[in-house]
Amino acid sequence: MEPRAGFEPATSALPTQPFDKLLIEFERFCGVDLQLSNATVKDHSSGISRLLRRMQKEYWQVSKEDLRAYLFTFKQDHAPATVAGVIKTLRVFYRDFLNRPELVASFKFPNIPFRPKIIPSREDLQKFYSCLDSEFAEALFLFYASSGLRKGEVLSLDVSDVDFEKRMIIPSNHTGVTKCSYISFFNREAKGAMKRLDLSEDKLFNVSDRQYKKLWKSAQRKSGLHITAKRLRDWFCCEMGSLGVSDRYIDAFCGRTPKSVLARHYTDYSPQRLKEIYEKANLKVFA
Repeated sequence: MEPRAGFEPATSALPTQPFDKLLIEFERFCGVDLQLSNATVKDHSSGISRLLRRMQKEYWQVSKEDLRAYLFTFKQDHAPATVAGVIKTLRVFYRDFLNRPELVASFKFPNIPFRPKIIPSREDLQKFYSCLDSEFAEALFLFYASSGLRKGEVLSLDVSDVDFEKRMIIPSNHTGVTKCSYISFFNREAKGAMKRLDLSEDKLFNVSDRQYKKLWKSAQRKSGLHITAKRLRDWFCCEMGSLGVSDRYIDAFCGRTPKSVLARHYTDYSPQRLKEIYEKANLKVFA
């Protein structure tokens, strides 16, 4: 990759510009050139800052041996998926941004062993729900369980993204190319819980990250169950499959890219068709 106009890659022992200014340039590069989402840009930016603080070196002083030593220590205490994330950040920063591929070319992604998932049962969900402390938490829980959306997608939704009459969700919050979303729905249980909320604000669920974690941790402690938004997404996929919904439509509800030729080019993803399939499944948390 050729260096961008006005930017000198770090090829000498001397700094080309202060790190704080470089970091701003790096974030713009990730967002504009690579078309990454805001969340991914933030992850890469904070990852590089954290790495350099631990190394106690400036970015132009880092060698391949430094990075190798860092990864060797890091992988002792972290899961393979976390290590893979660090390598991705190093590649984007040194190979793509600084145009120094020789620093990271030899680093391979770790093998991530397959571990069969244990999906929570409907009884688990009901037990966890009974331990939630507020009507807000109950509505959020049921919305996750019946829509299949990702944590960030739900928390980013505006009230205007939801058609309450049709119980239809049209997320418009993806800023990158690594994830997508189509149309999903929420069930009547979630709609009933949301009727008890004040939805006068712009955000559908206006909650800080700290408040969000507190909601779940309290119920996790009381129930003894580790239920999260991700596990509710897993439950949604498994349950919809059990109810006879085709994989390609489950992928559509969850915002996954179609995989097969049939799913990509010969499947009707119109709101009417998706609504028909969702309603026929009749997904429920409480039987």
